[in-house]
Amino acid sequence: MEKLYIKSTEDTPEIYFCPDENKFIISNKSLPENAIAFFHPVFNWLNNYMDSPNKENTFSFKLEYFSTSTAKQLVKIFFLLEKLSEISNVDVKWYYQKEDTDMYASGLKYSKLIDLPFELIEY
Repeated sequence: MEKLYIKSTEDTPEIYFCPDENKFIISNKSLPENAIAFFHPVFNWLNNYMDSPNKENTFSFKLEYFSTSTAKQLVKIFFLLEKLSEISNVDVKWYYQKEDTDMYASGLKYSKLIDLPFELIEY
């Protein structure tokens, strides 16, 4: 399957989903004006990926900051990952800076919301 790459901007995150490398990363800041439209290609890609996924999948979230509208889209991504986990192994890694208690708390909330192996990683 083709990789999905969306370059980050000042307000949007980098999306790098490359099955050949087993890298699925969302990073940087996420403050898109229209989060639904921005994340639409991500949902399409994930739905198509479920047709023939890798056996092992690690999704890394390395966000510095995200908006409320992004938070809602992340929930949708996590629910898609749960669906993916029915046919393939899925791990989630949530990275946060040591002093960023808000990002840690967000990761903790997401980890309780979904039924997936979820690792909070301080850096």
